Amino acid sequence: MTTATDTPDGTARQTPPGPEDAPPLFGPGSQFHALFDDPRWALAMIRATVLEAAHPRIGAALIDNSTFVAHPWRRLRNTFLSMRRMFGADPEEREREAARLNRLHARMSGTDTRGRPYDAVDPEARAWVVATLFESAVTMCRLSGRPLDPAATERMYAEYRAFLAALDGDARHLPEELRDFWRYFDRVVEEELENTEAARVILYRLFDHLPAPALLDGVPTLWAAGRAVVGPVMGAITIASLPEPFRRRAGLPEMPGVPTLMQGAYIAAGLARFLPGDLLRAEAVIDLLSLTPGSDDPRARTVAALRARMQRAAALLRLLTPLAPDPDPEDGPEPAAGDGRRRTAEDFFRQVLDQTGDGYLDWPDLAAMARELATRLDLGEPEETRLYDAFAGWWRELQSALDADGDGRVSAAEYAAAVPSLSGPALIRVAEVLFAATDKDGNGTIDADEYRALFRTAFRRDVTTGDGGYARSAFVGDFLSFMSGRRAGTAYDPLLADA
Repeated sequence: MTTATDTPDGTARQTPPGPEDAPPLFGPGSQFHALFDDPRWALAMIRATVLEAAHPRIGAALIDNSTFVAHPWRRLRNTFLSMRRMFGADPEEREREAARLNRLHARMSGTDTRGRPYDAVDPEARAWVVATLFESAVTMCRLSGRPLDPAATERMYAEYRAFLAALDGDARHLPEELRDFWRYFDRVVEEELENTEAARVILYRLFDHLPAPALLDGVPTLWAAGRAVVGPVMGAITIASLPEPFRRRAGLPEMPGVPTLMQGAYIAAGLARFLPGDLLRAEAVIDLLSLTPGSDDPRARTVAALRARMQRAAALLRLLTPLAPDPDPEDGPEPAAGDGRRRTAEDFFRQVLDQTGDGYLDWPDLAAMARELATRLDLGEPEETRLYDAFAGWWRELQSALDADGDGRVSAAEYAAAVPSLSGPALIRVAEVLFAATDKDGNGTIDADEYRALFRTAFRRDVTTGDGGYARSAFVGDFLSFMSGRRAGTAYDPLLADA
């Protein structure tokens, strides 16, 4: 955009725009804001995540610390919320979110299976994460038949460099000029990416074993049938969209016809822009998938009716499919979700304790619990540190009591064999610290707003006291009952057990 000014002789002269005329790097008017709710992002985010996971240091951090396998929908919701904050117009919110992300990543370090160290605050690795997001956004536009023009691409690249600068204090690990970025991206793809375990999990295991979101949790047969069809297709589409040099080096197969299918998927996702705007808001879609019929959200009534229809469809599907074998009587009855019955020890281990989904309980699992609780409550540094320290104390107590073979982690078999009472002093400390973090005003009870911040729903009838608050003793008792009694269908399930 140019502006007209008057010359001394009275003629008009065109001058280039100044910095004050440029579109904003953050908030409404930015390229990111225009594309954030685009349905094509669903495909682009999967592609970007695979490219991130293929970086050895990032892949090792994901395998050791991330909950994307066991709790993908929760991870998706938190990721979208974080990106919304980071690219929002409020600089204070952006600074606070950047500080939270930096604290979160500072707690993730270790070595991969080949003994190579990784650190989640490594600036080169973080630059690669931002690079994959930018390149996948450009690629999604190209594959859907609506490529970005050069000016829009330049502007988007400036936004992503500003995003990296907001995290790291500067963006020097991404090239300053866009033309140099493409050489940087190609070099990393060709020289550094590997067929890591994390990348294989995303491409093959994640889609094949993706747990149902809360919306579809009551219709496992219908979800499994749909997943069996969509999962392999999504994996094939993602592989076909990856850079050819990486596919070749990683030995990823490309089946005939899949490139055409991939193109069609991106074009179809792009056509969704003609749907009503409310249906395209990413957070609204994720919130809807997270709703349960027992929620106080007005949309829950629609969800309940939809689930009833899906349950009827699932019943019809069961009539058309072979019968499953009868359950072993020794296994006992299956606990029904939401009825308050006790989980089996194996279910509790898988749904609650094993947050990373690797089949073991160790520190990253408890750190993931602390991370989710701190994220929900938007804790500052002192409160967050106290919560992590409380969970670290609980881990030391668990390790001492349950790690029979001394390998530094607790297997499902070790846990099931012990069937311990987990409500020791360290877990009581966790409950007390969590209560204090939730009780923002420090008045000794959790009010309705504080309760919603933690549980994302209104008070349950069975946890309120006469004055309408949630007393400390009741909170601690309920938390210990959930963590040691292994009861399903409580207010605490959405915190740590939901997918």
